[in-house]
Amino acid sequence: MAELSTDYLSGLGLTAYSPTSTTQGNNELGQEDFLRLLTTQLTTQDPTNPVENEDFVAQMAQFSTLTGIEELTSSFESLSQTLLQGQALEAASLVGKSVLIPSSKMELSEGQGASGAVELSASTTQAKVDVYDGSGQLVRSLDLGALSAGLQEFEWDGTLEDGSAAPAGSYEFKVTAQLNGATEALTTYLNGQVTSVSADSAGAGLMLSVQGIGSVTFSDVLRVS
Repeated sequence: MAELSTDYLSGLGLTAYSPTSTTQGNNELGQEDFLRLLTTQLTTQDPTNPVENEDFVAQMAQFSTLTGIEELTSSFESLSQTLLQGQALEAASLVGKSVLIPSSKMELSEGQGASGAVELSASTTQAKVDVYDGSGQLVRSLDLGALSAGLQEFEWDGTLEDGSAAPAGSYEFKVTAQLNGATEALTTYLNGQVTSVSADSAGAGLMLSVQGIGSVTFSDVLRVS
């Protein structure tokens, strides 16, 4: 069986093919180099010790793998770019609209209310929303009563227990419900207005800037209204 040594490849100005490599650089074997190498090998082989059929098939399989990987990589890059462009167009249309996103904290101006929702896995006989200010002080409790399973809405009017307007600042909304005989904390979703859209340089995709909440990923949006 005829084998290609590293010295033989060096003489041709080439390096050995690595199956894990998918890009062509100055020191890597590309498609044209691979074909030229096979042609040279066949024309210069020892007639008394020619390349065996299985060896030739294996080398051609390597070439097919290289070609397939490069084409697959190119296709994925093209698809990714197309999806990102589509998301950018869709996300740009969200500016000025309200989105429901997973968040429990929000910056509010004086007397400004807030609305949100919770996802219930089962019906409950009792649920409530506790509103805390930036110092962790409980400033308002909202009784939601009995709720059925699914996405359930809640709204705070921006007032304290005594009816006065809540001061400007950061507020946290904690929702609990009676489920299976125990009190469980639920994931809170808040509504916020989209002020801008940008592409994340770290590769997280499109980012939305939501008033009072901050930056969130486009994929986190649960609902648009």
